Amino acid sequence: MIETCFNTSITGRAVKNDLITLKNINIRDFAGNKHMKVDDYPYGGGAGLVMQAEPVYGAYDHTAGLIRKKRFITGLKTNLPVRVVYMTPRGETFTQKKAHELAKNKEIIFLCGHYEGIDERVLEEIVTDDISIGDYILTGGELASLVVMDAVARLVPGVLHNDESAVTDSFSDGLLEYPHYTRPEVFHGKRVPEVLLSGHHARVDEWRLKKSLEITEKIRPDLYEEYIKRHTR
Repeated sequence: MIETCFNTSITGRAVKNDLITLKNINIRDFAGNKHMKVDDYPYGGGAGLVMQAEPVYGAYDHTAGLIRKKRFITGLKTNLPVRVVYMTPRGETFTQKKAHELAKNKEIIFLCGHYEGIDERVLEEIVTDDISIGDYILTGGELASLVVMDAVARLVPGVLHNDESAVTDSFSDGLLEYPHYTRPEVFHGKRVPEVLLSGHHARVDEWRLKKSLEITEKIRPDLYEEYIKRHTR
């Protein structure tokens, strides 16, 4: 699932051009039993199964070792621990601000849970960031991790053809993005706003900010109020 989605379109091109490296680690490979079983019934009873600590830690230890080896080969001198992101409904809600924070890291491990979750003891030992993409439940952490991976990857220099796109995205300045238009000038009787055809960059910027404020106030009043507070201090 991860390889199929990530190795297509913009992120796929980034992988092909060595701007990003993707490596999938199957936790089942570290199960330590012939049936490759990685789950068991929860202590205390309850519905569902829980992923065991041993195979999860084994997969992490193997992956962290690969990262340490790569750091040594490339001469990257750092003692910083590897960032381990666990996709979980109980994590902090993922935002563009968090994407920028994660994009500063050279390596990130994404841990994808299944069933009722993962044994808490291994999470306490290896996870640095608990992240949720929303108040709903998926069948596994892969789709959620892909959302975060895509948001982070597009902030890596060179991934987007125009790096300015990442700067003007929604949420980058705390506002939702302004409307966009392209040819033709008239579509179904609707004309492109005159100011965008004027060539007057200051007026265009003013119009775009005004529209961003209007859209944000209407759709996300919480973001609008926070933006106004920051800019009136």
